[in-house]
Amino acid sequence: MPRWTSSRSKRRTAIEEPGIMPVDLEPQLATAAKQVPARGDWTYEIKFDGYRMMTRIERGDIRLITRGGHDWTDRLPKLREALAALKVQDAWLDGEAVVFNAAGRPDFNALQNAFDKRSTADIILFAFDLLWLNGVDLRALPLRERRARLLALLEEIESPLVRFSADFNEDPQSLLASARKMQLEGIMGKRVDAPYRSGRSTDWIKLKCNKRQEFVIGGYTRAKGAAAGVDSLLLGVYELDGSLRYAGSVQPFLKTRANAAFAKKAHFLGQPTSPFVKPPRRERARDHQWMRPEMVCEVAFLEWTKSGEMRHPIFHALRDDKAAREVTVEPVVDIDGADEAHTKMPGAARRPARGAVTVDGIKISNGDRVIDESAGHTKLEVVRYYEAIAEWALPYLHNRPLSLVRAPEGISGEQFFQKHSESFKIPGVDELPVDLHPDHPPLIVANTQRALVGLAQMSVLELHTWNASAPDLQHPDRVIFDLDPDPSLSWSVMIEAAMLLKVLLDEVGLASFPKTSGGKGLHVVVPLSRKQSWTEVKAFSKAVAQHMASVFPGRFSALSGPKNREGKIFIDYLRNSKGASTVAAFSVRARPGMGVSMPVSWDEVKTLTRGDEWNMQSAVARQRRLGGDVWEGYGRTRQGITAAMRRAVGIRP
Repeated sequence: MPRWTSSRSKRRTAIEEPGIMPVDLEPQLATAAKQVPARGDWTYEIKFDGYRMMTRIERGDIRLITRGGHDWTDRLPKLREALAALKVQDAWLDGEAVVFNAAGRPDFNALQNAFDKRSTADIILFAFDLLWLNGVDLRALPLRERRARLLALLEEIESPLVRFSADFNEDPQSLLASARKMQLEGIMGKRVDAPYRSGRSTDWIKLKCNKRQEFVIGGYTRAKGAAAGVDSLLLGVYELDGSLRYAGSVQPFLKTRANAAFAKKAHFLGQPTSPFVKPPRRERARDHQWMRPEMVCEVAFLEWTKSGEMRHPIFHALRDDKAAREVTVEPVVDIDGADEAHTKMPGAARRPARGAVTVDGIKISNGDRVIDESAGHTKLEVVRYYEAIAEWALPYLHNRPLSLVRAPEGISGEQFFQKHSESFKIPGVDELPVDLHPDHPPLIVANTQRALVGLAQMSVLELHTWNASAPDLQHPDRVIFDLDPDPSLSWSVMIEAAMLLKVLLDEVGLASFPKTSGGKGLHVVVPLSRKQSWTEVKAFSKAVAQHMASVFPGRFSALSGPKNREGKIFIDYLRNSKGASTVAAFSVRARPGMGVSMPVSWDEVKTLTRGDEWNMQSAVARQRRLGGDVWEGYGRTRQGITAAMRRAVGIRP
């Protein structure tokens, strides 16, 4: 083992600790708000009608990256040239690429025309956030400090192509009224005391002048018998279960060049059947041409109809900076929490169910019951989540005894911890033979998608699993370290703690795999080959925790209880006893926002911003985007706890 220096030695705070700049960085996204917040410390900016653009600079190499992760540097040579004036070693900036029209307003169509004509010299980057600068990760800093550093940094640039997105001190209601008069899209509100959080959160909100969002193009209509031409686009949004729901049609307004490009791509994406789960009715005077749902457009509209379609839609533009699979109904939230219900739109994932709903052969009762008042999540949404995530979750649940957290009245009501079927049979859930755990009621396991749906139907939210799987429940097949932080600690300290634990495990020769807890911490999972007893595994995990606490007494505690972890992270090794359990990978958490415990790679750990980074919707979208398992090699890992490993962490024979 190497000699590790104590945390008592002189060092800068974790937030100022130099590190390796992430290669990729997911942008923070805003939540649509119903009204201006009445509480909190907020700042407001213009909501630019453009392309979200992240800037990554490393040793003179400048990259301009879209929200979808596409590198558009070569398409923006003048902007790249302007950014080269920044005298930085490395940096990540967040901003919006914009083109102004003759009236001096941001114009998305003008922006698209600039790209289409490859005439991008007039595209302006409005920078609004600074995430990394000269080896230091700034994301955990409050917004006010990040923007102050950004403003100072941009003073080095004289080019009008790179500008600071100014904030306004006026009353936000007046700002919104002015935005309407100027025919702007709306304004952005941001908490000035909040860190930067990748993904969607309510720390950033958008107050729109009208309803406007992206839609997936699933086809188009043309005049009956016509060989060419487009009368209207047939649009949809994705539901939580992955189906494409029809949301109405809109007449596109495309110039000659854009119309030709659309026709060419539409022909390439053509298919004989409808991509919508329930296709729209055919019109007598129109032919329907179906497409693979890969193109996206942006549409403004007045409201949602009772049938779940747009009323009075207006086409704005085609979008190639956003992935079709990520297009869902945009929720609208009451930030102050008065009702915090999401947009009441028929057919949306959070819409109360009409009549009986059957999922995987199981009748879902009370699907419209709101489980999480803070975000409007319903019981049916939880059912659909577990149905959708099953293919990735089941390998980590197979034959593992379960402990369940049920919340029949929602997360604000009484919750029940359950380990057995008790007096009722849960659809799809199996019981293990009694002789595997003598003198106890039969343990339960969930090995199928139907079992997960059945559990959700019984109001189960959280799935906790043993560290052993049947038929051998006497020998653990993994050890788990739960990093439980003092709430006062910054997230950067949590990342540092996880990486230090990884270093120790690497040094003793154990491969490890991290996951978010879905709550406030991280879990480090170490697969084992079922060679050690429960007693041996728990003793080793305790020794690891004590070793970390002795080497880094200012960082870690091996003792449970709030007093013992003040200003520290408790390494919870107690979950490695027989019968103890830990929240499973991909499980929902019974907490406001209903975060999900997500497996991540060690490279991703450095870019995480919190333990509940993913919710149900974003978790499913992430897994579909990844396709495979981020824990590459977990199932093939063969390792045990050796005598040398025990000695390394202080266990004496």
